[in-house]
Amino acid sequence: MHFSASDKHDITHIWEKVAGNVERLGGEAMDRLFTCHPATKTYFSHLNVSHGSSDVKSQGAKVLKAIGQASKNIDHLHEALSDLSDLHAQSLKVDPGNFHLLCQSILVVLAIHFPKDFTPHAHAAWDKFLAAISEVLYFKYR
Repeated sequence: MHFSASDKHDITHIWEKVAGNVERLGGEAMDRLFTCHPATKTYFSHLNVSHGSSDVKSQGAKVLKAIGQASKNIDHLHEALSDLSDLHAQSLKVDPGNFHLLCQSILVVLAIHFPKDFTPHAHAAWDKFLAAISEVLYFKYR
């Protein structure tokens, strides 16, 4: 997937705002995922997935940190996310359809927290970016 200079700017700009708040924002995204799509909780039976739990915040932080790493390697996502892709496909065996659901939760959280920065163009750039990350994670399922 090709990202324009403008896309990269919007992705980086929003990420700079997210970076210092990965646990809180990641936790909100995971809470939203679990609330809207309760079946996704089955992959986390070993964690306390109740609203606002430290496990939910920790898992959300892991997700956002991986996204942050991807934002620094946007032109080489396959290489940057190879280990994460292996983990999800081979060890965790997460239904890849859940990646899209989590991406939607992340977009909502970004829009809520950064309304002035989350312009229609930034929304489109982040949607494309998260779709590219999902595609990389799907890749090992083939």
